[in-house]
Amino acid sequence: MAKKIGVLGAGHLGKIHIKCILASDRFELAGFYDPDEETAAAVASSFKIRRFESSDALIDACEVVDIVTPTISHFYCASRALKRFRHVFIEKPLTTTLYEARKLIELASEANVKVQVGHVERFNPAFIAASPYLTRPMFIEAHRLGQFNPRGTDVPVILDLMIHYIDIVLSVVNAGVKRLSASGVAVVSDTPDIANARIEFSNGCVANLTASRISMKNMRKTRFFQQDGYIAVNFLTKEAQIIRMRDVLSSPDPMAMVLDLGPDKNQKLIWVEKPEIKPINAIQTELETFHDSIVENKDPLVTIMDGYASLELAYQIMDKIGDSNPLAD
Repeated sequence: MAKKIGVLGAGHLGKIHIKCILASDRFELAGFYDPDEETAAAVASSFKIRRFESSDALIDACEVVDIVTPTISHFYCASRALKRFRHVFIEKPLTTTLYEARKLIELASEANVKVQVGHVERFNPAFIAASPYLTRPMFIEAHRLGQFNPRGTDVPVILDLMIHYIDIVLSVVNAGVKRLSASGVAVVSDTPDIANARIEFSNGCVANLTASRISMKNMRKTRFFQQDGYIAVNFLTKEAQIIRMRDVLSSPDPMAMVLDLGPDKNQKLIWVEKPEIKPINAIQTELETFHDSIVENKDPLVTIMDGYASLELAYQIMDKIGDSNPLAD
């Protein structure tokens, strides 16, 4: 059953959402709203879709509201949609402050509707392919490095880039944060442009996250180390590699990689596998799974509580760096 959806925000990412919705049979696009006259006119003409004159008019015409506006307006847009009992898809980060996020959680509960947060890397085909191999990672190393783009400087690098991997880490480590340390440097912006965080969890897992928006080249890599092996995920090139060890029980292939651990221990065969990566559009997939959660009345894959958990840890990291928003709480 197709759901009538409207898009709030028609900037760079908003246009991508509009394209994905138009390509999906799960939605009927009612139209969009963007307060910028030039942008709105160009999008209406280019996509031949209805342009609403206000956010309220769009919300009233839809069952589902897709919020792709600047972070500072997330709370305003989402709260108005939730008060009208609309299902809400909201881009990451969830809100500007933790107080706003908690208010949205209350509104969503009262409205009894579905809310999904747009942590799109959960839907990256490389991460999806690697996920079945992730059992109990005990060390995680993640790098998200990007070339400078003024479009991303409206929020700190923690909320813009690092939060992607904060969400990934929290989704695979089933434990609370025990200890946290972080550092960051402002190079071209008023807030840190490069930051590193070391997160120690109560189960012994350690995650080392680095995010930069002033790098010479783009990099989006995460490595997961666990007792039975090592999983590498390249979120940028959409590749995954699984490296595991197993006991050598018979004469190995002469070309096989064998690790000799000493005379009192079994030799280990190093087994390398590249899982099949299914070509999918991550943004379209996250929107379609949100549709399915509405129709099937089940929790979205990335819930509003997931969005809150990532935002809360992001602010804890910024506080360690000395870059915390005074309105965060």
